[in-house]
Amino acid sequence: MFGAALSRWTLSYFAASLFFLIAGTALMAGGFGYPFHGLRAPETLILVHIIAIGWLSLLMSGALLQFVPVLVAKPLQMSGAGLPALLFLLIGLSGLIGGFAAMAGLVDLPLWLLPASALFLIMGFAIIIVMLGKTIWSARPLTLPVRFVGVGLICLLMVAVLGGLFTLMLSGTLEQIFLLEIASSGLSAHVILGLGGWMTFTAMGVSYRLLTMFMLAPEVSKRTTRLVWIAGAASLTLLSCVTVVVALGYDRVDVVLLVALVLGVASIGLYAHDIRSIYGQRKRKTIELNSAASVPAFAAMLLSIPVAVALPWIGATDGVVAALVYLFTFGWLTGLSLAQLYKIVPFLTWLECYGPLMGKVLTPRVQDIVVESRAKRWFYVYYVGVAIAIIALIMGETAAFQLGCTVNLVAILALSSHFIRARRLMDVPEAMKLPNVVTLPHLIYAGRPVSGRTK
Repeated sequence: MFGAALSRWTLSYFAASLFFLIAGTALMAGGFGYPFHGLRAPETLILVHIIAIGWLSLLMSGALLQFVPVLVAKPLQMSGAGLPALLFLLIGLSGLIGGFAAMAGLVDLPLWLLPASALFLIMGFAIIIVMLGKTIWSARPLTLPVRFVGVGLICLLMVAVLGGLFTLMLSGTLEQIFLLEIASSGLSAHVILGLGGWMTFTAMGVSYRLLTMFMLAPEVSKRTTRLVWIAGAASLTLLSCVTVVVALGYDRVDVVLLVALVLGVASIGLYAHDIRSIYGQRKRKTIELNSAASVPAFAAMLLSIPVAVALPWIGATDGVVAALVYLFTFGWLTGLSLAQLYKIVPFLTWLECYGPLMGKVLTPRVQDIVVESRAKRWFYVYYVGVAIAIIALIMGETAAFQLGCTVNLVAILALSSHFIRARRLMDVPEAMKLPNVVTLPHLIYAGRPVSGRTK
């Protein structure tokens, strides 16, 4: 990784994604979306897409632009397309939010805005997929972590296409019967391929590399890791096929769904085994905050599996389903993302500011750019907020849910301030600063640092 080229716009993706995370959490704290509106209400759709696209998908896209070249040891193809892709995604998401707001009666906008916005989103994600796909294709044969990312990108493409069909159906412009059947039966696949395939399966692959790199653990090349990929990819493939089969009029898919479920659970279980092995074999005995704060996220992922399996028996009420989604989205995906951002942002900042000086002058370490003791409390606060919100959803206590979301919002704002401080080199000890050598980097993109001394 040292000496690797920095992706110019990765930090812009991070900044945009954090904005949408803060906006989405603030809306929930203010009483917008479920449980204040119906689970399938337009207000809830606004909230869901702010988090799923604005927060998680932008974050994942930006991270992959930086780390896929590291995974494959090849330069990023079409690197200049990162900014146009981001602009397409921001325009598409803004239009999608406007379209759902029109459905809710909040604004007066035409419903054709929905499919038009979906087209922008598809174009943005298509650019990301082509950039990363060409980079991965140039590095054959592929390592296991890269294969995870490959499956995740295929899932992203399917999620984007299904989303486009949904917008056509909602706007009343979809008339082809077969496509209508796919749109009508594809909601579950849209959710599972998005949360489970694009976000989780990709995060699993990247985490193998990041955790071993940051904790100085041996590279994972176990039989279990290969089984994680095979079982997970097979489960996602079966779920995708079920959507098409149901659209063709076949409804006897219980056995296929059961097999997909077993394979998915097996994949998650084996992945947890691998992660435990990485933590146990690390050479860096003192666990840094990003790795320690990831542990509750892994626990949330594991907890969500038996809850999901037990849904038919415990009752799949709206409250329980919402609690499960919150556990998976904010406990697992958001918890892991915030924890890793706490390392990635200072790491990229160190590469930009101090990497070129290695061997020339004495430079601070990556961990000298942050103060873990100050940030640690906010991860505690964040996970407490997640727990409060989940319990409140199960019990139907809207005031308690707002409290949990408010606690989450405070923690997210505090952690975001730490990311900004790292980017501005504000916590580098005075004795380690190099005011005559290092200048401040740009806040939201990598490039030639702006003029001025560190302060």
